[in-house]
Amino acid sequence: MLRDFIQSLPKAELHLHIEGTLEPTLMFELARRNGIKLKYPSVEALQQAYDFHNLQSFLDLYYAGAHVLQHEPDFFDLTWAYLTRVHRDNVKHVEIFFDPQTHTDRGVPFAEVIGGMRAALEQGERDLKITHRLILCFLRHLDEAAAFETLAQAMPFQSCIDGVGLDSSELGHPPSKFERVFAKAAQAGFACVAHAGEEGPPAYIWEALDLLKVSRIDHGVRAIEDAALMTRLKDEQIPLTVCPLSNIKLCVFDRLADHNLKQLLDAGLCVTLNSDDPAYFGGYIQENFVQAQAALNLSQADLARLARHSFDASFLSNAEKNRYKAEIDALLT
Repeated sequence: MLRDFIQSLPKAELHLHIEGTLEPTLMFELARRNGIKLKYPSVEALQQAYDFHNLQSFLDLYYAGAHVLQHEPDFFDLTWAYLTRVHRDNVKHVEIFFDPQTHTDRGVPFAEVIGGMRAALEQGERDLKITHRLILCFLRHLDEAAAFETLAQAMPFQSCIDGVGLDSSELGHPPSKFERVFAKAAQAGFACVAHAGEEGPPAYIWEALDLLKVSRIDHGVRAIEDAALMTRLKDEQIPLTVCPLSNIKLCVFDRLADHNLKQLLDAGLCVTLNSDDPAYFGGYIQENFVQAQAALNLSQADLARLARHSFDASFLSNAEKNRYKAEIDALLT
């Protein structure tokens, strides 16, 4: 019954890397289309490589897989496949991360990347009634100069991009490294978010808030180690975009039963539930809800609160947020 209730909940997904939705079958199809020889001989061999021991071991495979994305139709097919998949999960709104440096550093023009994604997102809004925002992420393992260059490349497409974020290898790359880039992005009118407190310490969350001036923290599960930070997150209702199955796959927690999602929720934080890189981590948003519910004994009220938070934390208008939250509340009456 709870699976049916989860299915019925309108949802917004706020922590989703579009390159992380590249399913093995599509990867092989695009490799054939573009004449690229993959390291793995079959879909099955590729899936066996999804045994990650930390964030970096995943990123190594993630960046290798992204090499099959070469032309605008590839980015369209990637994005459209994600939208049609989450439409089945009753997702109504998505705020999608993309990593332009992963592609432009290979010689793929910025226009090809964003052109394919935007065409799919616009078709998704027309045909599937899924609204969207697009968030450009800077790769934190690269230097500040590379981030400034990427921001400059994005400016001609500013009308298509709603925000900037920060992702990739967290350890050793604190948010402070990109303080000046985020200041310039904010001055240009971009919303700001950042990955922090997944593998990195609570201090990275403080930096993201105080130096990058972000309105949302992606992951943030290590906030629980800092009582003062927890108080701030609660008082200011700063959203955390939590990704349970991702956290297990990357060994942030040993078991889903050990995850602190329920603790963060019970502490009064604005916690949302998301899939991160579902092709690699074994579950789209519906499966994250279902497995988290079972492992953490989440109630209907908990599930509804997570869904409500997803709209509260989004960049939708207040009227749009309230419409979806009213639909969620009606399911509880």
